[in-house]
Parts: sequence; C-alpha cells; structure tokens
Amino acid sequence: MTRPLVLITGASSGIGAAFARHFAAKGWDLALSARREERLEALAEEMKAQFGVDSLVIPANLADPDAPEGIYSAVLESGRQVDGLVNNAGYGLPGAYLNSEWDDHAAFLQLMVTSYAHLTHLTLPGMVERGFGRVINVASVAGLMPGAKGHTLYGGAKSLLIKFSQSLHLEMEGTGVHVTALCPGFTYSEFHDVNETRDIVSQLPAYWWLTAEEVVKAGYDAVERNKYITVPGTWYKFLVALNKILPDSVGMALMKKGSASVRSSEGSAKGHTQG
Repeated sequence: MTRPLVLITGASSGIGAAFARHFAAKGWDLALSARREERLEALAEEMKAQFGVDSLVIPANLADPDAPEGIYSAVLESGRQVDGLVNNAGYGLPGAYLNSEWDDHAAFLQLMVTSYAHLTHLTLPGMVERGFGRVINVASVAGLMPGAKGHTLYGGAKSLLIKFSQSLHLEMEGTGVHVTALCPGFTYSEFHDVNETRDIVSQLPAYWWLTAEEVVKAGYDAVERNKYITVPGTWYKFLVALNKILPDSVGMALMKKGSASVRSSEGSAKGHTQG
C-alpha cells in the first residue's frame, strides 16, 4: 500500500524540517519544498535512512506567484497525490512599516498569505474526493494578540491564517479532511538569525522559548484530533487566555511597552526563513 504523502513548505530548517522528521516517523512520504535544494536533498537522504520513507525535493521560492502551481504540478508529475499539507514557509520584515519598500511588503503578503491559500486551494479538492486529508497552517500566537510595534504586517497575516483555518475547518466537516491553525510563540530556529535579531530576542526569559519539536508535536496531535487551533506551551496559553479578558486598550498598552524593549534595536533588517 502506498504511504500517504505530506507536502511541507519551508522544509529546509526549523519547524519545517521538524515537521518532516515527525511525519516521516509516523510513516508518511514527504514532498519537501524550500529555496535551498542542497538542504532538502540532505533531509530527504536522512529521512530515507532513518525511516525508510521516500521524498520529493521541490526547490521553490513562494514569493513567486507561480510557485504554488509549480510545486503542485511537480507532485502530480511524479505520480503522487497530496494527502497532507503543512503551510510553513515564512519570514519577517523587522522595523516600522515605512522602513520597507512596498515591493517588499507585497512579496511578504504573497508568501505569508496568498501562497498558503493557493496551495490549499490546489490540494484540497483531491483530499475531499478521497475522503482523507490533513492541513496545518503555521500561524503564530501574534495573530491572537494585539498589534505590536514593528513587523507591522506579521500579526495581521497570521490572524488571517487563523480565521482562514477556522472557516475551512467548518467547511470540511464530515469530509475526512482536518484543518488546524498552529500558533507558536518564540521558537528556536533560523528565523531570528536571518532577521539579525537573535541577540535581541535571546534576552527574553527561557520560558518564552519553544523548541521546534514541541511545536510540531502540538500541531500534529491537533490536526489528528481535528482541532481547529492549537497554541503550544503553557506560557503562551496563559497569554492568549489573558488577552481574551483584558480590554483592548490595556492589551495595546502592554504590547507597546513589550515591543519597545524587544524591537527597539531591530532597525530595518530583512530576512527570510522559507528556506
């Protein structure tokens, strides 16, 4: 019997690579997409040696509007189908909104919002037809909190992914397709290195930090249980619960104070972690 196949974007490092290892351990074949082909090839070899699963390596830059179609076509041309989708590719634009050119913001939205929706739109019909599918949209706890100073579009993009996932969860009821929004907080990965903010965020207390493995386990377990949203980590569960009972004005004031200390030195550095 052919193993199910999961398509993972941003798979070359961090949460994406951790998802690849977790799904492989559960007996899934992999379609790995990111920009860095050599890393994908190394991960594919590792997964074959460790778990005996097969991998498709599909280099792509999801800031390109044509990339989702190209990725999906590559899977079909290999004779496979997409049974699971992990929309994980992402990056940040640190600094104030006007510190980046509009083209940078447009590319950010293309990758962080449009590519997720596009890949889901491409892969979902087959899942519904076969009566089985798993979709995980990697959002962020930032999408559940008040807006913060800097990374201006980030929280809004993640909030859209959460609402998108909630709506799809309802639409997929009874089809065998599960949809989950995974909302981690600060996670050890390359995200902060490529954004040149590692020294800044590393000043946060240890309880703010999650490992990629615990984030992935929370996401995998949630989509299997068909939970529409999951927030990994006790600290972040507490923050989200607290935000629900605080007046908006208080939440905004707290975010202003907190973001001032974390963002003050970020400037306008730019970086990608889609791999």
